[in-house]
Amino acid sequence: MPTSIERFREALHDKSADFGVQLTDRDIERLSDYYALLLKWNPRLHLVAPCSPKEFATRHILESLVLIHHLPLNARVADVGSGAGLPLIPCLLVRRDLRVTLIESSQRKLIFLGEALRHANSATPVRLIGGRFEVIPVPEVKFITCRALDRFREMLPKLIDWAPTNCTLLVFAGEALRRQLETMLGLIKVEQIPKSARRFLIIAKPSRSRRPPRKAFL
Repeated sequence: MPTSIERFREALHDKSADFGVQLTDRDIERLSDYYALLLKWNPRLHLVAPCSPKEFATRHILESLVLIHHLPLNARVADVGSGAGLPLIPCLLVRRDLRVTLIESSQRKLIFLGEALRHANSATPVRLIGGRFEVIPVPEVKFITCRALDRFREMLPKLIDWAPTNCTLLVFAGEALRRQLETMLGLIKVEQIPKSARRFLIIAKPSRSRRPPRKAFL
């Protein structure tokens, strides 16, 4: 019987074209190492909900890799609420040029992220920041990604207000979050995630004029 890693590899190989992703054998090897590391840590940290190797390959890895079509060469990108490292660690494992900052408030998950980044394929050091995004300095990036933020709908206005001027938001969303973003930002681009009827990638460039007003700090 195939092992979990073998089934994961097979799913990546068989399903990558459905997501518009081309993976080399070396890419699949790196992604498999990351999956093996997550399997080791997940019982202690609950990084992702339990799922089959095929579901992890498609629902988590290949969905995350949809981002690479929107990140130009040497893109400076920060991920808010990185948790298990999704979506940017898979992107790093297949794109060495990305300049990445990961922001995570859980100290325990930071330890996992540090371990996962030891195996990353980045040509430049990855910044790992511990803390809630709304109380840390805004990084100098052109893209902000977010896939699984706690209390996402509640925190979304804060995320939009915090994001750097003229950055592009790349937000993974369900139907309710999509409608909220449309209400808050107006013009957005919506891409349906392959193989999913209710998952979307939202691409938006919020202007200051449409953002919620910042609260003054006394």
